[in-house]
Amino acid sequence: MKSLITVAIVEDKEAIRQSLAILIDGADGFSCQTTFETAEAALLSLPGNCVDVILMDINLPGMNGIECVRQLKSLCPHSQFMMCTMYDEDETVFEALKAGANAYILKRSPPHKLLEAITELHEGGAPMSSTIARKVAGSFQASSPVDTALAALTPREREILDRLAKGYSHKEVAEELFVSPTTVRKHIFNIYEKLQVHSKIEAVNKYLGRK
Repeated sequence: MKSLITVAIVEDKEAIRQSLAILIDGADGFSCQTTFETAEAALLSLPGNCVDVILMDINLPGMNGIECVRQLKSLCPHSQFMMCTMYDEDETVFEALKAGANAYILKRSPPHKLLEAITELHEGGAPMSSTIARKVAGSFQASSPVDTALAALTPREREILDRLAKGYSHKEVAEELFVSPTTVRKHIFNIYEKLQVHSKIEAVNKYLGRK
């Protein structure tokens, strides 16, 4: 039997916090284990009860979500962090990623997109809203020479990596290229091996010429 993806939510607005918890608990394969309205409360409780995925708001009272992720990364080494916020400004995006966030999604994303993103993150991906992915990709467009490892990529692998850079999910890549999600995952594994990276963000950075 497939195990549940356990989730914790750090969000100060009660209505949003409750709606996220209801959405996650009501979906097959997910379990909202706990919620917090402040970063300080999360730092006190999560290290002893780490979950698979932590949804983290940024604009929290007191300590903000970016600093909370920075401190929790070493305390919950097996947890994945997804920033779930209203913000998509470049500086906020990069600060969150530098702090250790594994994924970044906007609160206005449809519910099914949020659940897909949690699943993708749990399976080793690094989902980002398409708006945010374009910002990240755009920042690397005028960059350093292309890494020689890119020459080893097949045309299909380049097609897949190009779509990942545009913010596509694994499922969306599969649908556009008329292949199965399993095939996409196999190609992504090969891409990671050839580029010597461990995440989508690292692969996209190297693809766009950033060392």
